[in-house]
Amino acid sequence: MYYSDELIEDIRMKNDILDVVSGYVKLQKKGSSYFGLCPFHNEKSPSFSVTPSKQMYYCFGCGAGGNVYTFVMQYENYDFVEAVKMLAERAGVELPEESNDAESRRASDLRKMLLEINKKAARFYFYKLKQADGKIGYRYLSDRQLSDETIKKFGLGYAGKYRDELYRYLKKEGYEDNVLRESGLITFDEARGVYDKFFNRVMFPIMDVNSRVIGFGGRVMGDGEPKYLNSPETKVFEKSRNLYGLNIARTSRKPYMIICEGYMDVISLHQAGFQNAVASLGTAFTSGHASLLKRYTEEVMLSYDSDGAGVKAALRAIPICKAAGLRVKVINMKPYKDPDEFIKNLGQEAYEERIQTAQNAFFFEISILEAQYDLKDPESKTLFINELAKKLLTFEEKIERNNYLEAAAEKYHIGFSNLESLVNKFGLQMDPVERREESEHGKKKKDSDSAGEQCQKLLITWLVERPQIYPQIKKYITVEDFNEGVYKTVAIHLFEQLEQNKLNPAQIPSIFPNQEEQSKAAALFNTKIEALEGKLEEEKAVKDIVLKVKQHSIEHLNKNSDFSGVAGLQRILEGKSILQELEKLHISLD
Repeated sequence: MYYSDELIEDIRMKNDILDVVSGYVKLQKKGSSYFGLCPFHNEKSPSFSVTPSKQMYYCFGCGAGGNVYTFVMQYENYDFVEAVKMLAERAGVELPEESNDAESRRASDLRKMLLEINKKAARFYFYKLKQADGKIGYRYLSDRQLSDETIKKFGLGYAGKYRDELYRYLKKEGYEDNVLRESGLITFDEARGVYDKFFNRVMFPIMDVNSRVIGFGGRVMGDGEPKYLNSPETKVFEKSRNLYGLNIARTSRKPYMIICEGYMDVISLHQAGFQNAVASLGTAFTSGHASLLKRYTEEVMLSYDSDGAGVKAALRAIPICKAAGLRVKVINMKPYKDPDEFIKNLGQEAYEERIQTAQNAFFFEISILEAQYDLKDPESKTLFINELAKKLLTFEEKIERNNYLEAAAEKYHIGFSNLESLVNKFGLQMDPVERREESEHGKKKKDSDSAGEQCQKLLITWLVERPQIYPQIKKYITVEDFNEGVYKTVAIHLFEQLEQNKLNPAQIPSIFPNQEEQSKAAALFNTKIEALEGKLEEEKAVKDIVLKVKQHSIEHLNKNSDFSGVAGLQRILEGKSILQELEKLHISLD
């Protein structure tokens, strides 16, 4: 589908990036930008920024960045046309009738075919479960005390023992090998030939929030390995941004969501009446999962396994959930391993009681910490209290921190003022460490870029922050002074906007066809500028950057151009002349 540049820009301008991103990520204002935990990679300290004045986002940790279109595409796994449609609907903009744009049609057709293939595969597996060769799968589910109603509700099925049953079925349905390869359901191997990804397994269809089948999980029957196998990521399936059971759980009227570790836990809880249970898909709980849950609830209950691995998983998930703005409690599964075992042995009412007595996440973390110390030993207790004080520093809001400080002081008989003094002491000690770590991170990032590229990035950021610089330097700096590829393309469009006095950096990332280039373009507008004291220092810094950009440009040209004789000498002299003029130039930021 082709949409005009004017329409695309109109839709973008009607979808403020701060409003859109805030629906997915909890953000806090810091200066002129807003920061939160990146939804595209796991992190403990917020490095994901949204700058309303630029209408752009950028993560200083993983490098993801762009405008509102690229955010929606990256988060929702949409292609560009789907992102345009979503944002147009959000802004109330009516789109023209679809045309026959070949590239958009191909991308859209592929996604539709993959969803069709997954749907047919789910029906195929469900049918096989009730056939003679599927008895082993049906018996397994029956032994796990699942009713036929539950089996149907979740579309559970069976992948037969023969390795090409699904492949042969889908070929009869008319799908070509190149499309089946994209589905993740069929493996193409030069040595072993073509075979199904899943065989001799009970199958769990994975659905998105709109109840479309996007992938599968399979539990092997017998002693095969791996015990659980999941679909690879495809054009329609991304593990870190989908949750098993969410298509049902999101319609639950419960004021919280229950997070489990496995498919069977979710299914058992739903069968017992807890239809607000979900699970991550064969991967650790991520910030993407937390952001997804934040759309539907304000509170989560962690119902992980009671063993060591389950405790570690809960300890990892707690800060991720909190960073997304979710309240967190932890359900005690002991003496049983998981919700499935608990429900089978103690039943629905007992599990409901565990929900009502679920432990506050902070005190769950502290109880795990406490188990590592002997509180009857004064030295050991002192070490524990020190760790408790450090843990209290994770609360940024003073009122919230004081509430927990008061509760912890009472629980461990410390005295509020004593514990408060200790917390303040560690807070003062940690600040220099944090500054040093940030400095080292910045140094590594800077070292990873070439000196020339770093100067070009800084200049582009300065030009966006202070467009009044452009008229003063355009005589000396041109687009030819920027590296080929993304750098030069960004410079061409930025200089054109500045020339027309129509600065609009958020429009530029959409020019690039792929996500990697869009993120790289966004990085050019979000380079960190060191804090400087006063206008004179800033003006000197800008002049130094302009000089370095020109110096690197001249050096690059001299090294890579075939100049000789008089022409070569003339080129060198021209470069020196420009640098001499720049040395005398005063750049004003007024």
